[in-house]
Amino acid sequence: MDCSTDGVQEVENDERSSSPRGKQSPVMDRNPSPPPVIANEEEDEDLDAIGDTVYSKHWLFSTLTRLIHMVTEHSDEDSEGQMQLTDDDEEALCRVWDMAMDKDVAGFLQEFKATDILLGVIAKSRCPRLTEICVGILGNIACFPDTCVTLSQNEDLGAVLLLLFGDTDPPTLLETSRLMLTCVSQKDVSSIWLQRIQQQASVRSNLLFIMCSSTNTDLLEKVGELVDKLFDLDEELMKSWITDQPSEEGDEGESHLDVASCLLEAAKQLRLESPNGLEVYLHAIQLLTTIDEGIQTFASPDGPGKVVWDFVCEVVCEDLCQPNDLPVVLQEQKGILVQAFAVLQALYRCQDQWSSKNDTSLPLIGTILRVLQYNSECNDDSTSKDDTQDEQLQTLAEITAEFLADICIQIPKDTVADLVKKGHLSEKTCLTALGSLLPNFKTSFQHLQFVLSETDPQLADTVRKRFPV
Repeated sequence: MDCSTDGVQEVENDERSSSPRGKQSPVMDRNPSPPPVIANEEEDEDLDAIGDTVYSKHWLFSTLTRLIHMVTEHSDEDSEGQMQLTDDDEEALCRVWDMAMDKDVAGFLQEFKATDILLGVIAKSRCPRLTEICVGILGNIACFPDTCVTLSQNEDLGAVLLLLFGDTDPPTLLETSRLMLTCVSQKDVSSIWLQRIQQQASVRSNLLFIMCSSTNTDLLEKVGELVDKLFDLDEELMKSWITDQPSEEGDEGESHLDVASCLLEAAKQLRLESPNGLEVYLHAIQLLTTIDEGIQTFASPDGPGKVVWDFVCEVVCEDLCQPNDLPVVLQEQKGILVQAFAVLQALYRCQDQWSSKNDTSLPLIGTILRVLQYNSECNDDSTSKDDTQDEQLQTLAEITAEFLADICIQIPKDTVADLVKKGHLSEKTCLTALGSLLPNFKTSFQHLQFVLSETDPQLADTVRKRFPV
């Protein structure tokens, strides 16, 4: 996964810099404003420059030294009171944050032991904004493989960063999540962080608490990406998060949170605000369905399976691939539809064990038929233009056909009659749907064809002519 963290915008003189927005990665849209350089002779300026940049070593030394003194002085004077950054100090530190997006600067900061300095500041900090900036600087340093390896080998830093997930400051949590996602996404160090996370039980409870209680869209998106990445990389970690039992000593209630319900709450929060974030959470839920422990959780009569089913059905039927949409809408929605149908198909097979089971809704089957029809039209259009095939659309077609096959293998006569009556099952959609069931799902094809012969003989005859099976 490409590492991406957010960039720091230049601080206005009369305004506190807000949580950074936009991309913050090794590739920049603009160069950050250069810090002031020492007014010495030109040759001194060349020696003072960091690598091939215009950034000043002396200015960076001075800023970090000032940072150490600032935190130490506050710690000595009042260890309990919250510290406030001056505008000048905040602007200087934000410039360091911005500068750390440069590979030469990141390497120089590592050589200068900036990781240890920032660790010490984070440990002593009584200023949320200062903690956020320090973690953000570390996040930029971690974007480069070499510096990420060195940073990740710092055991003390690893322990402190994981404990920061228990912080109450959303911007700090956001930067911590970005940093952690960057680290676990780098193959050379991911195993180090996965082991630490597995050993630090508070990470699970803190991340679950964020997902089920936060209303901060940016934070929920990034935590979702992190959890999704963790589950994708480490199946054993995912199993342990599903099966983790409440601690007898815990009286906070957070250890009672279950993974599926927390993922669902975050997905609900992001439904209208962030389609991309919703897709990430649906993928995380889908990952839960790939292991026995997850299926057992969803199949449990009192488990979260039914409420997850209802929510995803609602998203599919009300938000995606509507009757008045053009077929090209699949290009925009194919990612989220793949995840939604994957979840629904897995949950469909659990329904018999739920305490209350609903018949598969007509709108859901109607959406499935519409997706298959739109996909067929998109393929016809793309084939006329070039020979390339959209792999994600192909995946969507395959999973949709498989889901339809599961439904059709026992679809009742009344349901088929209602689908025809309400226009969901027209000649066009029927031929496309039945065509998608061949040759892999012949039993489902035959059952649907048989039920059609009893509910709409004319349509059934058309099907027989097209598919003389």
